Amino acid sequence: MRVYLDYNATTPMAPEVLDAMMPYFSERFANASSIHSEGQRARYAVEGARESVAGLIGAKAGEIVFTSGGTEADNLAIFGTVGAAGATNADGKRHVITSAIEHHAVLNACQKLERDGVEVTYVGVGADGVVDPEEVRRALRPSTILISIMHANNELGTIQPISAIGEIARESGVAFHTDAVQAAGKLPVDVGRLGVDLLSLSAHKIYGPKGMGALYLRAGTRLHPMFYGGHHERDKRPGTENVAGIVGLGRAAESARALLGKSAELGESAADSTSRIAAMRDRFESTILEMVPQSRVNGDRSRRVANTTNMTFAGAEGESLVIALDLRGVACSSGSACSSGAVEPSHVLTAIGLTPEEGRSSVRFSLGRTTVDAEIDFAVNAVREAVGHLRGISPSYRKTTAVPATRR
Repeated sequence: MRVYLDYNATTPMAPEVLDAMMPYFSERFANASSIHSEGQRARYAVEGARESVAGLIGAKAGEIVFTSGGTEADNLAIFGTVGAAGATNADGKRHVITSAIEHHAVLNACQKLERDGVEVTYVGVGADGVVDPEEVRRALRPSTILISIMHANNELGTIQPISAIGEIARESGVAFHTDAVQAAGKLPVDVGRLGVDLLSLSAHKIYGPKGMGALYLRAGTRLHPMFYGGHHERDKRPGTENVAGIVGLGRAAESARALLGKSAELGESAADSTSRIAAMRDRFESTILEMVPQSRVNGDRSRRVANTTNMTFAGAEGESLVIALDLRGVACSSGSACSSGAVEPSHVLTAIGLTPEEGRSSVRFSLGRTTVDAEIDFAVNAVREAVGHLRGISPSYRKTTAVPATRR
C-alpha cells in the first residue's frame, strides 16, 4: 500500500482538468494572439479560464494575470510593485514589510530587494505561527510601499489575519500582497473582504497542472512588468500564452469553487469536505500523540487549514524519518518541497521558537481530497514503527527527554 500525505507539495491533476486541457495540445493548438478563427477560439478559452480564476477569489476577470506559477506571481507582485513605486522620500528610501515565515519565493525576493538597497522588515510570529497585525502596524514607516504576508503557511498550515492586515494597509495607503498558494481552494477567498491589492495562486496546489499560476492585481494598482516582449496579459506578463495550462487552471478553479460551496456542480459541500479532512487530520494527530511518546504538534491547532499538520518527534531526524516512512509506503515531507535537501532547519520552525534540533526532527503531513480513513490508519502505524526504529539507533536519544504534546 502507498499513502500520499504531501498534498501541500503538489496535488494530482484532477481527471476533469486533464480532459479540459487535452484538446489544446492537439487540434486546438492555435496561438491565442492570432486573429484568425483558430486563434480566436484559443483566445475564447483563455478568457473563459480567466473568468473562472476570478470567480474563485471574488475578483474581476480583468484583474487576473496568468503566470508560470506561484513563484513567478510572488516575484511579479513584489518586484513589480517596488519597481512602480519609485523613491518615497528625499533620501530615495523604499521599505517593504513581510514576515519571517514566508515561502522562499517571497523571502528570497525580499533579500534581493535588500541587496538592491530596499529596506525590508521581517515581522516575527509567536509559537502559534501567526503574525500579529499590530506588529505589522508598528513596522510601518513613511517610506513603506508594500506589505506581503502569506494567507496560509505552507509548513504549519496556520492561517494569517489577512483581513486585519488589509485594514492596516488601506489606512496607511500601502499596497498589500498575499501569497495565497496554500489557501486558494482550501479556504473561501474573497479579495474584497481580505483587502488585498495583489494575490498569488498556483494551479498545481488545486489539482491543476504544474507550471501555471496567476496573480490578482486590483484595478488601479501600479505594477511594472518583470519581462519585456509582446503586449500579452495587458503588458504585465509578455509571452505566448500557455493555453492548455491556462485552461487547466481555469477548470481546477471551477472545481475548487464548487467544493467551496459557490456552485452545485459537485456532490460534497465545502463544509462536508473540510470537516471530513479535518477529522482525519485530527485523528491522525491524536493517535500519534497517544502512541508515540515525546511527539508534539507545531503551531496553532485551531487557526489552520484543515489538511495540514506539522509534528516534532524527539530523537528522530526529519529527513531520515521521511525516508523511513517512504520505505514503509508513506509519502510526506520534512518541510517545504522547495527547501528539500536543505541542511539548515526550517526557517518557519525556527521562527516559532523550535531549536535547530527540534526543527530537524519535524515532519509535515498534508492530506488531500481523496485521502481515506484506511490510509490514515496505515500512516499512523508507519509513523510509530519508523520513529521507534530511528530512536532505537540514535545515540543522542534519551527517553527521559520531556517534550510537550503541543505548542500554541
